[in-house]
Amino acid sequence: MLHSVEATIEANGKVRLTKPVHLKHACRAIVTIFMKPEVPEISLLSEQSLAADWDTPEEDNAWSHLQ
Repeated sequence: MLHSVEATIEANGKVRLTKPVHLKHACRAIVTIFMKPEVPEISLLSEQSLAADWDTPEEDNAWSHLQ
């Protein structure tokens, strides 16, 4: 069974889990590193309201020359 756990990895390689993990025995793990910086929360919160304004046929037409 797979279980994903969020963590941060410091520049020195130390892994810090964001929440405690309780295991019955030692387990192997795979670590995926996201090289891009974290997206500010305000960007995520405004995404839905901006999409309502920008995700329209009129906007698609207005910016079609850039595709």
